[in-house]
Parts: sequence; C-alpha cells; structure tokens
Amino acid sequence: MKKAVVTDKAPKAIGPYSQGIIFGDLVFVSGQIPIEPATGELVNGPIEMQARRVFMNLAAILEAAGSNLDNVLKATIFLKNIGDFAKINEVYTEYFRETFPARAVAESSRLPRDASIEIDVIAYR
Repeated sequence: MKKAVVTDKAPKAIGPYSQGIIFGDLVFVSGQIPIEPATGELVNGPIEMQARRVFMNLAAILEAAGSNLDNVLKATIFLKNIGDFAKINEVYTEYFRETFPARAVAESSRLPRDASIEIDVIAYR
C-alpha cells in the first residue's frame, strides 16, 4: 500500500502530486526545484546555490519518510543548461559519496517556475 510523505520542511506540492510516496521499503521523491520552503520563493543565484537548496529539499522529504540521502538508489537531474553539468557534479559529490546512486541527467528547455534545475530520487528506508 502506498503512503504519501508530507513535510513542511520542503516546498509544498505545486500541483496534483505528493512530495513523496512510500511503497514498501522504497521512497519515491517528486522532482524538487530550488524553492525555499519558508517563503515559497525560487532561489536565485549561482547554479551551485540552487542545487544545494534542491538537495536540502530532497533530504527533508527523505527524512520525513524515514530515509536519507545515503539511501538514494537513483537520481534524475534536469538542467535548463547542460553547460552547468560540471558545476552540478561538484555539488552532487557534497551530498553523495561512493557508492554513488544510479543517475540520469538531461537538459530540459523549461522546468516548473522556470527553474534552472530539478532533481527527483528513489531511495530505500
């Protein structure tokens, strides 16, 4: 049976979806963009700062689900500009260590709220 994950430590869903879903021992976290949960505002500034906000949002949802970033099995990263790939890799290694999760990265011409980055993850708990 699936169960929705809800936390006020991450941005509220801006559409008809859950922040995350628990199904058995797995946690599926919806795509997160760099929104500051307290204000609902999109974080502007360097892509590294935006990526860190995204990882903080992901971590908050995983924590609410009884998991954490160490348990991430798969990450999907959407970038507005694939030229930011190297900068994202630097930030990525601040949050993930070996053994790294499986991952896909794709450039997307447009993300929700015109964000520059969106990441979703699948983890176990």
